[in-house]
Amino acid sequence: MNDTLTTHTGFRFEVRRARPEDEPTVAEFFTHVTHEDLRFRFLGAVREVSHERLVAMTRSDDPHIHNFLAFSTDGMLIAVATLASDPADRRGEVAICIRQDRKHLGVGWEFLGYIARYADEHGIETIESIESRENRAAIEVERDMGFTVSTDPDDPTLVLVQRKLGARLPS
Repeated sequence: MNDTLTTHTGFRFEVRRARPEDEPTVAEFFTHVTHEDLRFRFLGAVREVSHERLVAMTRSDDPHIHNFLAFSTDGMLIAVATLASDPADRRGEVAICIRQDRKHLGVGWEFLGYIARYADEHGIETIESIESRENRAAIEVERDMGFTVSTDPDDPTLVLVQRKLGARLPS
């Protein structure tokens, strides 16, 4: 099932769950992501996304891992997201990556809102993300959406952003 979202700029895109046959498309998507965004997404030096990571992003038998793909109306994959919850489905960690040439259109805001609503509908109480302190754009979007930001006690280069669900997201 596809859901259509429209950003504040009027950009429309469709979101659906990832499927095993999406692996080549997801691999090609990552060739259009900056090295910096790869580092932010995987929190480490990544030049190329491994087959194992692609499999994890397109196939999941784990009911606590939800992978989503966002496609522009012309069928181009423009963003990927993962929501991974704890075994009790109380906390969910979200990670989103957007294609370089589709940034600044509001995709991140709408996609994160979509993931938050999905998590809320599935009973997840809190969503969070671990961000590089350098990823100011993502942190600002998350702040604007009601996330709180705190320093990771184990790594001062990282921050933890969290949002309690069950309340209306800013629009």
